[in-house]
Amino acid sequence: MNMALKLYKPVTPGMRFSSGMDYSELAHKRPQRRMVRILTKKSGRNSEGKVTTRHQGGREKRFLREIDWKRGKDGVLARVVDLEYDPNRTANLALLQYADGTKTYILAPEGLKAGQQVSSGEAAPLAPGNTLPLSAIPVGTMIHNLELTPGKGAQMVRSAGSSAIIMGFEETSALVKLPSGEIRRFTPTCRATIGQLGNGDWKNLVLGKAGRKRHMGIRPTVRGTAQNPRSHPHGGGEGRSGEGMHPKTPWGKPARGNKTRKKFRYSNKYIVARRKK
Repeated sequence: MNMALKLYKPVTPGMRFSSGMDYSELAHKRPQRRMVRILTKKSGRNSEGKVTTRHQGGREKRFLREIDWKRGKDGVLARVVDLEYDPNRTANLALLQYADGTKTYILAPEGLKAGQQVSSGEAAPLAPGNTLPLSAIPVGTMIHNLELTPGKGAQMVRSAGSSAIIMGFEETSALVKLPSGEIRRFTPTCRATIGQLGNGDWKNLVLGKAGRKRHMGIRPTVRGTAQNPRSHPHGGGEGRSGEGMHPKTPWGKPARGNKTRKKFRYSNKYIVARRKK
């Protein structure tokens, strides 16, 4: 399901050049009450009230949908009831109803529509929305919702329009090319869902005005050169001065060029080829 962009008439200055997603294919209804809870608003603060993540604050009230990342009901067919919008992520959701009456949410891959059936397990067919172990998926298949640890649930490749590709198999591992270009080893019993995630046009969205960004909970970013010297290494100076030094973060760490990955990180043995340089 790849939805198109919708352009607005410039009836106000804020709507000029802005665009939105065409949600005509989605169900316009409230989410399932038993599968949502209020998403607490922390605005980038920790338990002491100190800002630990900058540029967060405001935001509309949101409900967090509980998503089935594990897909553990093997061999039980599920029908796609509706496709729904989720304000907390870029991808859309699909509401599933299993044969035993249970309802769950999953991320909606491209091509999945209401009324279709999906399943999970080694015997599941290779169709979009079905979840299988990596050992049961052929080489060259596009996948998403990829597990890092068997049985823990999907942790990778979960954003709109993204997909990974199975490159091959070794004796004890499967080789998967991630969206970043990195080729990584995974345990063959790790599960993944077939297909590419939908809503790929989300990255082409033009918000159009600052207020729309604030509704999303994103506060403004101020240039370092525009700040005081005590607030940022780039600040201060007479007149409009440049940085005068190598780019730094507000805490004085090099902002570009130096490597930030640990030299002896545990996952080095799983990486076959690093991402694009």
